[in-house]
Amino acid sequence: MTTPDHALRRDSFYGRRKGHNLRAGQAETLADVLARLSIDVSAPAPAALPSLFKAPVGEVVLEIGFGGGEHLVHRATTEPAVGRIGVEPFVNGMAKAASAIDAGGLANVRLFDRDAAELLDWLPPASLAAIDLLYPDPWPKFRHWKRRFVSEKNLTRFARVLRPGGLFRFASDIESYVEWTLLHVRDHAEFTWTARDADDWRKPWAGWPGTRYEQKAFREGRQGSYLTFQRR
Repeated sequence: MTTPDHALRRDSFYGRRKGHNLRAGQAETLADVLARLSIDVSAPAPAALPSLFKAPVGEVVLEIGFGGGEHLVHRATTEPAVGRIGVEPFVNGMAKAASAIDAGGLANVRLFDRDAAELLDWLPPASLAAIDLLYPDPWPKFRHWKRRFVSEKNLTRFARVLRPGGLFRFASDIESYVEWTLLHVRDHAEFTWTARDADDWRKPWAGWPGTRYEQKAFREGRQGSYLTFQRR
């Protein structure tokens, strides 16, 4: 179920909720997919998170702010034994992903269309194998930096829901946000940066399909950084 804009938290970590109007077919597919796959955080969380999925999955990964769903759908298709929870408040991005999920008949995906902080607070402790935060909104103006998703509070949320040894993967083309993330993780007791050499953050992870945000960065002359942190 989609929350009206006026009901959203003022300190949410995302920007606009909606772009151009959806076509009738898109809107119908979105409503149908969300009715089947949306996570209801008003109900108790299951003790075993894989039980959320119709497909048999061995572990669960959370992707926050998946944009048009390119990475989410690619990973769900190529790694059917992994459950994927995708978070995206932007209606048009959710609609694009919903169409691809529906067309692919993916049973190892669940969705959430509100603030990821709500979902993180609902998830059981040590229930995730990894969290992906890929090309998030950089909130470049100084007065908006408090809205960047990487923060001490959210890293503590990550630490609670990641199992020991679980991964937090972060990608961005904005140098100030990369530095911001490195500093915040350095100052958090529960995470370790796994990099051994420069290629560990200059090259994407294995199986990386790319995203439209990444392609936009390349066109504008910016390169991505790909950081991996491990839950202690």
